Amino acid sequence: MTTTSATSSTSATSKLVSALGGGSGIDTASLAEQLAAAQFASRLDQLSARGDKLTTQISAASTLKSMITTLASSFGDRVRTGDLAVNPQIANSAVATVTKGALTGSGTSSLEVTSLAKGQTLTTPSYAAGSTATVGSGTLTLRFGTISGTAFTADAARAQVDITVAQGATLDDVASAINAKGAGVTAYVATGTSGAQLVLKGGDGAANAFVLEAAEDPLDPGLADLAWTPAAGTARLKTAASDAAYVLDGVARTSVTNTITDAAPGLTLKLTGTNVGNPTTISFSDPASAIQTAMGDLVSALNEMMSELNKDTDPTSGTLNNDAGTRALRRSLSSLALTKVMPSAAAGDPSTLSDLGLKTNRDGTFALDTTRLSATLAASPTGAAAMFTTGLFGVYATLDKTARAVASSTDSSSLGGSVARMTTLQSALAAQRADLQTKQEDLRTKLVSRYAALDSRLSNSKSTLSFLQAQVAAWNAKSN
Repeated sequence: MTTTSATSSTSATSKLVSALGGGSGIDTASLAEQLAAAQFASRLDQLSARGDKLTTQISAASTLKSMITTLASSFGDRVRTGDLAVNPQIANSAVATVTKGALTGSGTSSLEVTSLAKGQTLTTPSYAAGSTATVGSGTLTLRFGTISGTAFTADAARAQVDITVAQGATLDDVASAINAKGAGVTAYVATGTSGAQLVLKGGDGAANAFVLEAAEDPLDPGLADLAWTPAAGTARLKTAASDAAYVLDGVARTSVTNTITDAAPGLTLKLTGTNVGNPTTISFSDPASAIQTAMGDLVSALNEMMSELNKDTDPTSGTLNNDAGTRALRRSLSSLALTKVMPSAAAGDPSTLSDLGLKTNRDGTFALDTTRLSATLAASPTGAAAMFTTGLFGVYATLDKTARAVASSTDSSSLGGSVARMTTLQSALAAQRADLQTKQEDLRTKLVSRYAALDSRLSNSKSTLSFLQAQVAAWNAKSN
């Protein structure tokens, strides 16, 4: 009986200890963390999944946006090199440089330059004292017009320019005063073997000739020495003002400057030398081969984009299969071939990319109709070349306009708008996730606090249990 009673008591004690958690070693901090995590795990996982999907979508949309932007930019660089346009070329580059004008030229032209446009160069008498020599005081007057021999004909439409020269003024001071007027005549002091003298230079063209008059102060004479008119002789006239003279396509012409922007359709001249009696030839390049290569490269780039677009819009696996901006890009590309890129093209001239051979297949991909492109280049080579410019219209302008529309972040129906919308949503999800994580941490902190109090009470219960165990042991000892 005694043994049985002792055994029962020991068993009861063990159960009590077990029930009170004695010696169990529970990690309340870890338990709190796990319970808090479990409380928010589902919602955090959902936010993470949505965030990951948005990251993938933003990446795919940004790739498409970058592809169309890069295509437009690269095509613009290609156009700017000039090999896709009809460009003038001159056989004798010492006579002139030739550039393409607003229009497109063709055929060949002959050019003979008999004289270049020049500005008048006038000097003053030399002063042995140098640039600081005083010249007297009073007023210098510039008058503009034309000079023929010893005669000067004033231009009534141009006002005279008066330059006040103060007492004690030097050559340097006079040069500065003339330049300050900004009247088309510049001056500087040149020091030569005989001393210092003013050099005055006028603008190009015979109509920019000038005379220099002086009204000197009688009490401070000397300024009259600077004055000059053609009647005084040509010793101080180092270069006479003259127009350029040239013969283009057999027609004699003149120009007040050496840069002639309206020489002929598609042709701008900058005269640099003369070739009297030995005309040179100006011709225009044929960009047909370069255009064919460029169109082939364009088709390849568009098909690369379509491949990416088809992958992203696949009904079952496409990342952007329900995105409005991506659908808008597909619509733009599908209508590209028939878009009028030259709305003001003359009848018979090419005006669309389809005229240059761009063809849209049934599956949305592109192909190059080389037969149609060759026919266009043969029938209207200048019209085809005119489509490859950096102006408001043309192939590049159309691609650039498409790229800008696609990339616009303010248009909710564009690809750029989709990226902006998804980026905003991604930021909102990140904020929600941060808020849930804060709440999770708050819950963990509360649970840790509660379990700490429970652990304290459990610790007190263990002390009571130890006392009871000692009493039970004492009772058992007495019974034995």
